[in-house]
Amino acid sequence: MTKGRHDMDTSNEAFAGRYGPWALVAGASEGLGAAFARALAARGLNVVMVARRAGLLDAVAQRVREEYGVEVRSLAGDLADREFVERLPAECATLSLGLVVYNACEAPVGDLAAADTGELMRVVDVNVRAPVLLLRGLLPAMIERGRGGVVLMTSMAGNQGSPRLAAYSASKAFTRELAEGLWCELKPTGVDLVACCAGAIRTPGFAAAAGKDAPGTLDPEQVAQQALDALGRGPVVIPGAFNRMAAILMTRLLPRRKAITIIAGSTSSLVPANKSKGAT
Repeated sequence: MTKGRHDMDTSNEAFAGRYGPWALVAGASEGLGAAFARALAARGLNVVMVARRAGLLDAVAQRVREEYGVEVRSLAGDLADREFVERLPAECATLSLGLVVYNACEAPVGDLAAADTGELMRVVDVNVRAPVLLLRGLLPAMIERGRGGVVLMTSMAGNQGSPRLAAYSASKAFTRELAEGLWCELKPTGVDLVACCAGAIRTPGFAAAAGKDAPGTLDPEQVAQQALDALGRGPVVIPGAFNRMAAILMTRLLPRRKAITIIAGSTSSLVPANKSKGAT
């Protein structure tokens, strides 16, 4: 049975009451991050949108503002820049921030031994250091209020080693372990946390690297909605029935060597960003 309009309004009011009035989305200029911003606005939250590309970020922010009638602030900056990340809590100090979505990531494609060291360090800076610093800065206020939520985007690539995505997959394994530990730490405080372990998502970045859908590929709106719906039910949600079955197969049923070999087959055709059509 589908929900009626009144049920949806009531549900959104409850969500906004628990996790609002403001949410921050890191990595919000396109794809999944923009979908999170729209989903949160649809649930009645004001949104702080953070990303590196100022022009694209401002355009998305304006569309969200006009479509949903909420307040939207765009903060342009590089999440690999430690000083920028450490400034973000101060930028949000007056907003009563109740929800954080960390979606930003770096995912260089190719053999690690031939990779640019700067790109590899960006994986560490954006995927590992930035979420730790950001949460360290934002969680105390949520804990003091006794309510709030965190969504950390991880990946099925982090469930085992992923050849040609080795640094990225390792960083996503870190994110999942971080999320599981924090989920338990935060349970007594009233702050909910969930790691969203996603498979392939129809985003501009995935399209540039892969060129076609992988099995189980989801639209970003589906992933954002399922991640937000899983808050309070953590520590981990895997959007999509196909992906949940694949995770069981890869992590519980197959030998580790076999799982890595299967992943190698799916990553062998990925195109590095600077070689993909339309890359900027």
